[in-house]
Amino acid sequence: MVEKTGYPDGAPCWAQLLTRDAVAAERFYAELLGWECRDQGGWTMAHVGGRPVAAITPDPQAADPAAWTVYLATSDLAVSVARLEAAGGKLIEGPFAGYVLATDPFGAKFAIYQPGEFPGAGVLAEPGAMSWAEVNVPDGATADAFYGALFPYDKEQVTGGIDYAVYHAGGEPVCGRLRMDEHWEGVPPHWMIYFDVADLDASVAKAAELGAQVPVAPFDSPYGRIAVVHHPGGGGFFSLRQPRG
Repeated sequence: MVEKTGYPDGAPCWAQLLTRDAVAAERFYAELLGWECRDQGGWTMAHVGGRPVAAITPDPQAADPAAWTVYLATSDLAVSVARLEAAGGKLIEGPFAGYVLATDPFGAKFAIYQPGEFPGAGVLAEPGAMSWAEVNVPDGATADAFYGALFPYDKEQVTGGIDYAVYHAGGEPVCGRLRMDEHWEGVPPHWMIYFDVADLDASVAKAAELGAQVPVAPFDSPYGRIAVVHHPGGGGFFSLRQPRG
């Protein structure tokens, strides 16, 4: 396992689950992803192989039973907030403890975080850890303009049957943008977080056994085998990925 100690501007660096039932969420992810959950005095930090990978934060008044938020790294939070508002985004919380909570022009929620003493996730793209994040929106060009103004992304348009772009930062692909088509009718714009697993079919079966729903069954993609999972009891969703090879 390779330790992660820093992130370029615009790279997903942390993930937080806001949930009405933190105890149930800890149990679910511990069994599904092998997380070791450690109490931090009001919230929980999840670890894989001794490295922090995500936060679980209780909120009895949360609008959804459970919802993930991706944190995008910045080297200057004040500059990023100014760019956010100038580009048509909305600040909805903060600055606080080095981060702000925001929405893009479509209402997709995300956080911007300036790493300090805590650099973010200590491991990426390992079983149990976050491996990817993408924003799903109805207008790809508008999203590309917004996020390109917010962070120094280099955009790579992916050829194929869907409108998908990969955003590069620091010379590496860090996240993506998907234009939602008619198959997404009724789904609001959102950021999707991916967690890696060693065996996708076994993990999907485990998720169902634990009470989750699987609205998108495992399928093959150029980036690995993927499935979408809804939390037990409803609410937000996330993806599981088994890397190729």
